[in-house]
Amino acid sequence: MSRICSVCEKRPQVGNLVSHANNRVKRWIYPNVHKMRYILAENKGRAVQRGAVCTKCVKAGKIEKVV
Repeated sequence: MSRICSVCEKRPQVGNLVSHANNRVKRWIYPNVHKMRYILAENKGRAVQRGAVCTKCVKAGKIEKVV
């Protein structure tokens, strides 16, 4: 599964894990992405799409889940 949101194009970021001694180690920060079937909110009558969507897009109402 790709870790890129198909609505807002959110993707993994690189950051640092910083210890108390200020040692830095690279780490990946992944968005909370789930595979689902959806319809874009702005295109109500459009076809059902399938893809990976982040939870921020779901909560913001950018998509409508198809059950």
